Amino acid sequence: MKRITAIDFARGIVMIIMALDHTRDLFHVDSLTQDPTDLTTTTPWLFFTRWITHFCAPTFVFLAGLSAYLSVQKQQNIQESKRVLRTRGLWLIALECTIVNFALWYDIQFRMLMFQVIGSIGVGFLLLSLLIRFKPQWLLGIALVLIIGHSASALLPAIENPLGKVLWALGWSPNLFPVTANFTFFVSYPILPWFGIMLAGYAFGSFYTNISISRSKTLNIALLISLVGFCLVRLLNVYGANPSPWQVQENPIYTFLSILNTNKYPPSLAYTCMTLSGAFALLHWGENAQNSWAKVISLYGNVPLFYYVVHWYVLHSLLLVVLFAQGASWQMMRFEPFTFGRPEGTWGLSLGWIYALWLSVVIALYPLCRWYEGYKKAHITTKPWLRYC
Repeated sequence: MKRITAIDFARGIVMIIMALDHTRDLFHVDSLTQDPTDLTTTTPWLFFTRWITHFCAPTFVFLAGLSAYLSVQKQQNIQESKRVLRTRGLWLIALECTIVNFALWYDIQFRMLMFQVIGSIGVGFLLLSLLIRFKPQWLLGIALVLIIGHSASALLPAIENPLGKVLWALGWSPNLFPVTANFTFFVSYPILPWFGIMLAGYAFGSFYTNISISRSKTLNIALLISLVGFCLVRLLNVYGANPSPWQVQENPIYTFLSILNTNKYPPSLAYTCMTLSGAFALLHWGENAQNSWAKVISLYGNVPLFYYVVHWYVLHSLLLVVLFAQGASWQMMRFEPFTFGRPEGTWGLSLGWIYALWLSVVIALYPLCRWYEGYKKAHITTKPWLRYC
């Protein structure tokens, strides 16, 4: 089966935008003290900087499912596909708990283990390996139940049992769990709602192998359904809008921002409808994107895991350089959870510098990604582990 460049293009766009959010997290002068979506303190520019990156994780997870379907169809071997999914899932979980978490905190004591998008995708692959014998339409039904039904979890009574709280957080809702005085487990990407998005992508993959169906028409219909779903859920402000229903603000701009300010942790129904509409739009755009810029963007989407890991280390290392340049000493730096090494006080960069640094890092990583793409193509037959990277 020929590689579908539109998928790489869509994934490349969100990988590039994703780096903006991580640059803001690490470098922005107010990132440790201010929520960029808090309408009482944010600015439209800062809000947009965070809002646009909301589309990254759902698109990335959806495309992981879609790509998994195409891989299964290419293999035409259920047992081998199961083995590949299980291996990839375990590898991603291991990567999340080690290399990715260290890149995030730069804490050699590993005082926090954060279960986020890479780990959630890894568990998703493990679950997917159990379901690939089912027909796509059945899996789409399960995906819709998980996506739509997730908001009902807010109506259930609170769980007081410690083990129950951990299982609930892994399944449905983010939470912090102090395990010891020096170690905290943080679930930021609960498995089931994100698995629903992955499963939707897997089921959607059937439209990419059915030559009797117009792909562009299917994407347009999916985009329309997502947008209508978002408008209905968000404007009705009842089911799927909580825990952040929109409210009329002091001026129309901030009222509009309130409508866009959907909840990601965990992903509300409004958030999922909004962001998946972006995924469908990017896939549709990628169908007709054949110029040189599209090829550049697609490169980042062709080596997403490599880019993801490397960009964290590059950004976090640059943060230390900036802190030293601003006068910080090694003794002043803090590496406990949620500090990233930043000392107490006012450190970091303004939003304009955030954008400049983000673009510089993305451009600087292009030659490295291009080298890795070539290396992977040249050695994947002799080094099978490359298929998981």
